[in-house]
Amino acid sequence: MTVTVTPTADVPTGPAPSTRRRTGGRSVLRLLILVAIVAVVLYPLIWMVGTSVKSQEEIVNNVGLLPERFSPGNYTAGWSNFDVSFGRFFLNSAMVSLLTVVGNGLSCLLAAYAFARLRFRLRGVWFAVMIGTLLLPQHVLIVPQYILFRTLGLVGGEWPYLPLLVPQFLATEAFFVFLMVQFMRGIPRELDEAARIDGAGPYGIFRHIILPLSRPALVTTAIFSFIWTWNDFFRQLVFLSQLQDYTVPVALTLFIDSTSQSAVGPMFAMSVLSLLPVFLFFVAFQRMLVEGINTSGIKG
Repeated sequence: MTVTVTPTADVPTGPAPSTRRRTGGRSVLRLLILVAIVAVVLYPLIWMVGTSVKSQEEIVNNVGLLPERFSPGNYTAGWSNFDVSFGRFFLNSAMVSLLTVVGNGLSCLLAAYAFARLRFRLRGVWFAVMIGTLLLPQHVLIVPQYILFRTLGLVGGEWPYLPLLVPQFLATEAFFVFLMVQFMRGIPRELDEAARIDGAGPYGIFRHIILPLSRPALVTTAIFSFIWTWNDFFRQLVFLSQLQDYTVPVALTLFIDSTSQSAVGPMFAMSVLSLLPVFLFFVAFQRMLVEGINTSGIKG
């Protein structure tokens, strides 16, 4: 038997050329928009870096991004501009920021565990009161806080950072408590029931179930606590009075005095250096932060 094969027309397997052109045009347009947005966002940072290596005269006369004459002396001048080395300010900021991270992580996690998993009288009322504190501006709270710490003898004492750190160990950051409460509510309660059957109490459930699964929320709290504390200016200006106790944000204001004799170049140089710890801290925990956003904290 003879089999006759009839040739058939080629059937296109991909999109039409016009469709590919439209898709490619949209991709190019989106890319150009993203590049424009990135350029607008990064322009102040690039300008600050360029200004940090300009001379005092060029800072006034040249508003461009790049310096006409490279002047790296601003970094050495800014580092040793005061009676105290600028490195001391970096150490002060690092100490306050890291202790704040520890305080917020521990206290807010315990408070969130109580609100999310334990049952006690007036739990809803106390949770609503805590959420209500988010409506109070920080500038309103700073006056009674200062009076309280002044009465307790903590302002200007042997360790002047206590007014900045003590509230962090008392779960006063309602935003982080709320963040962790919402995260813990997503953890199935069947895990708690299984732990109780095995004889675990509230502490055992917290230690073996809630704490390991809450790592993404803890990492998020740590990142934002470090960045906000490192960049905080108002509270540190109110409670710190001695030069050797200043943090980086407060120390940067010393480059401009009341006589208008300003050291703008060294100020920009130290501002560039002050961004490095925040950038490195974020890069170190970026993977865990993305993991916390993309997962629910429960892995099979």
